Amino acid sequence: MSKSTSVARISATEAALLAIARMQAERGPLMFVQSGGCCDGSLPLCFQAGELIVGDNDLLLGTVGGSAFYVDAQQDAAWGHPEFILDVAPGLPEGFSLPAGDAGHFITRSLVCAASLSPTS
Repeated sequence: MSKSTSVARISATEAALLAIARMQAERGPLMFVQSGGCCDGSLPLCFQAGELIVGDNDLLLGTVGGSAFYVDAQQDAAWGHPEFILDVAPGLPEGFSLPAGDAGHFITRSLVCAASLSPTS
C-alpha cells in the first residue's frame, strides 16, 4: 500500500496537462512514477493506470490531470522532499514510459534539479 502526503507536491504545466488529456482520451487513466536514475534515467515514467504495481515504499505526491504521481520514499527523502513540476520536452521517452504525444516525453522540473545543474565554485 502506498503512503500519501497531506500536501500535493506535484503540479503540471499547461503543455503537460494537454498531453495528459490527449493521452487519457486515447488510452484511458494514466499514472506517473518519478524515476531515481540508473537504468531508467531520471525522467518521470508514464504508464496506463495499474500497469506498474505500486509498492509499500512508493509515495503518492499527488495527482496531475487526474493521474497519480508517485516517487520512491527513500529517494524523496534523499532529495529533501522537493516539489516537482511535470512538463513536456521534445524527443522520444526513455525506457518504458509512454510518450507525451508525437515525438515528446515528460520531464520533471524542481529546485533540487536546478541546484544540481548549477556550477559550483
